[in-house]
Amino acid sequence: MQRRILGGTGMSVSGLALGTMMFGAMGNTDHDESVRMIHRALDAGVDFVDTADVYSNGESEEIVGKALKGRRDSVVLATKFGLPMGDDPNRRGGSARWVKRAVEDSLRRLGTEWIDLYQMHRPDYSTDVAETLGALTDLVREGKVRTIGSSTFPPSAIVEAQWAASVGGYRRFLVEQPRYSILTRTVEGGVLPVARRYGMGVVTYGPLSSGWLSGRVEPGRGHRAGGAPQVFDMGDPANQVRAKVVGELTELAGEAGMSLTHLALGFVLAHPGVASVLIGPRTPEQLEELLGAGDVVLGGEVLDRIDAIVEPGGEVNPADNYFAAVPELGDARLRRR
Repeated sequence: MQRRILGGTGMSVSGLALGTMMFGAMGNTDHDESVRMIHRALDAGVDFVDTADVYSNGESEEIVGKALKGRRDSVVLATKFGLPMGDDPNRRGGSARWVKRAVEDSLRRLGTEWIDLYQMHRPDYSTDVAETLGALTDLVREGKVRTIGSSTFPPSAIVEAQWAASVGGYRRFLVEQPRYSILTRTVEGGVLPVARRYGMGVVTYGPLSSGWLSGRVEPGRGHRAGGAPQVFDMGDPANQVRAKVVGELTELAGEAGMSLTHLALGFVLAHPGVASVLIGPRTPEQLEELLGAGDVVLGGEVLDRIDAIVEPGGEVNPADNYFAAVPELGDARLRRR
């Protein structure tokens, strides 16, 4: 298993990190099997586990807590806050009121006294980022959190948060968690260079691009294992283009002597700005396939051929660009004020 230093945190982490979004009601409802999967990943050399309060409404954190009993000291544990936890508008976002409540809830569910990496799940454009950083700084001083990070922040929000931390004397985000895959490369032209400039460690998610790079998509027929119909609807012209690209990547993977899954994970791990890539299995079989990519190293020729199929900094389907979801683009009143 490859190992990297997580940016300015100084923490050493495995190249593959275990994402646990699929443990609980959102995926695998068998707690005992999920615990066994976590143990299998730890035994294989994965020592970085990532979850979030919103995953199955806290159930994922509870499962992770069960699995880490007796093994907590040997694991870098990350969780996230900020997405809605119910209908109450004050149980979400980055207000100091919610940050300090959310961390107590996560600590209880995880059965731990501290969180190694506490991440803001998405930007909160209605809250001054200094308010959030101030609350997070308090948590670090109290020993409840070791370091802090962001997730799916556009470059402008990353820079703003770094500036606010510097001006206000707060702890700054030392980790960013963006979406990154062969099919979604926009971050190469913005997020990754900005993160490098500020010495931030990068932990990526979505390396299989919602299943498109899992090896289970059949051109003209969709996804063999099901999934959201709109994601694999071959009547959508964008999906037809994606299917063609996936076919070319599948051929390349075969010529390189590996599975498409391993090609996809090896591509993300090859970027010098990436410290670790999240894998998110639902079943033991999926976990075994993903763990096999821990030592995959792609050569320059293979990476050049990937660049010829999907241009650097490009995206096969513009709808995959999460950074478009900012208030100024979605609310006409803000565009015309």
